[in-house]
Amino acid sequence: MESLEGIRSRFYEIAYATMHTTGQWFMMAFQASGPHAADRALEAIAAGYEELNRFPAKALWDKPMGKYNIQLNKEWRAVPKGISLVVGCSTFPTWNSVTGIYGSLMTGNPVIVKPHPGSILPIAIVVAEIQKVLSANNLDPNICQLAPDTFDAMITKELAEHPEVKLIDFTGNSTFGSYLEALPGKVVFTEKTGVNSVILDSVADIDKAAANLAFSVNLYSGQMCTAPQNFYIPEAGINSPAGNVSFDQIAEKLVGQINSLVDNPKAGPYVLGAIQNKKTSERIAEVEKLGDKVWLKSRTFENPMFKNARVATPIVLEVDASKKEIFSKELFGPIILLIKTKNTDQSISLAKEMALKHGAISCGAYTTDATVREKIADEMSLAATPVSFNLTGGIYMNQNAAFSDFHVTGGNPSGNASFTNPEYVTKRFTWVGHREPVSA
Repeated sequence: MESLEGIRSRFYEIAYATMHTTGQWFMMAFQASGPHAADRALEAIAAGYEELNRFPAKALWDKPMGKYNIQLNKEWRAVPKGISLVVGCSTFPTWNSVTGIYGSLMTGNPVIVKPHPGSILPIAIVVAEIQKVLSANNLDPNICQLAPDTFDAMITKELAEHPEVKLIDFTGNSTFGSYLEALPGKVVFTEKTGVNSVILDSVADIDKAAANLAFSVNLYSGQMCTAPQNFYIPEAGINSPAGNVSFDQIAEKLVGQINSLVDNPKAGPYVLGAIQNKKTSERIAEVEKLGDKVWLKSRTFENPMFKNARVATPIVLEVDASKKEIFSKELFGPIILLIKTKNTDQSISLAKEMALKHGAISCGAYTTDATVREKIADEMSLAATPVSFNLTGGIYMNQNAAFSDFHVTGGNPSGNASFTNPEYVTKRFTWVGHREPVSA
């Protein structure tokens, strides 16, 4: 906890380091890499403390045997698994990584932090503050150490396959995450990619709903593991107090809200940030050819503060529900698919199917019908996907809070690093018991 205090004193430095390595706008970089990441670290400390104190350290075991009793002194020790490897990602260099670091340290495991070669400095600051506290307490600072590499000479596989590495925390794409999960003799915590859905059934206010969703898709240009991608909309439209809202009207309102935010000089450039990887820009250009109709083309503009920044606004495509090959994978970046379904039941079925087969970390839903709400909650729960219902204000489906959100539940292919779940810390150590007869 002392190291977290040290990290707090460097939140602004971490924020600027995150901003310039990931393309996040300053406020998001500050929140996600600073206090929110530290919240997650504190969550791991608290969960670890609770689990390490779940059982007594010792007890007298007494078994009556008729004329005498057998008595044993028993003791139990929490034993760490071994060396922990934390593999960082390029877009959120601290948010997931610090919780893995602290989860392992709290349960007695030394940690090697392997940052993404494109985003080293933010997590390096965290490791530096941990090492200061270790040194101040006469402990080897290399209990937590940084192992940076380069794009030309990456070392992740070499570290992950080393027999002394027993724990691996990973944030990134599904292909590499699945490789790590298949390694024998390792306990692996992953946050991989997913296909996140929005189910539109009915709304109390279509304009407020569209504004909320538009902010979600613009936020960091869709480069978040929780960003919405597949919008399931019935072909007959949806109900509202003002009457039926047609599919085309929903598309027009969403496009209008996206443009309104993008064109606001005081908001657009800063909410969107920059595109971290040029492959994301290439993907945007490629998907334009896939849909049945392009409702909104992606465009670029000059960020007034960073004129050379790589910027891309959201692209919005219409896709028929029959064309699963288009929407049954993550299209990372500001890419929105408006999927025309037969009805809400098909929308729910498709959202559930995508989550079960390809993973999902978040889901948004809009309905004013209590029965439909329960059906969505039940079906998406069976797909281990948390649902944000009827968001219209200052909270968005992208956001997750420490201590109260099971972020990445572990119940679908998107990953298993559910920080709030005790398994996140209990799998990092083993209980071992010793016993000895009580002397006469």
